[in-house]
Amino acid sequence: MRPQFLSRACSAVSGIVRDRIRSGKTYSGKDFAQAWQKLEGLRAEFRSAAAGFDAVAIPTSPIRPPARRRLLSDRACYGRNNRLAGRNTRIANLMELPALTLPTGVPSVGAMLLGKPFEEAKLLRLGKALEAGLAG
Repeated sequence: MRPQFLSRACSAVSGIVRDRIRSGKTYSGKDFAQAWQKLEGLRAEFRSAAAGFDAVAIPTSPIRPPARRRLLSDRACYGRNNRLAGRNTRIANLMELPALTLPTGVPSVGAMLLGKPFEEAKLLRLGKALEAGLAG
């Protein structure tokens, strides 16, 4: 990606997001390669630990929504809560796993199932069963 493209793209997003994008400048290609290797190892560990299960169940988010006013007025609060709010869904992305989230009946609380790669049909069946259990 050309630096001028990234510079123009950054000008179109909010300051907090722009800062996160720009923070990538501090990492070298070697840093990226080392991080990718570590991620591959973590994926193998996760898949091994979860191998005996049809799915892994976790909350969609580890936190309840914080007060909007504080998020908008306190950049550190926003950053901390933004990272936490997306942490659990990021697990599925980083581990390259299919996932689904269902409402639990409690406002702003979801249940997420992480499945196995290429077993989306099984994950949907499990989700349907979980949905029925949550409704019941």
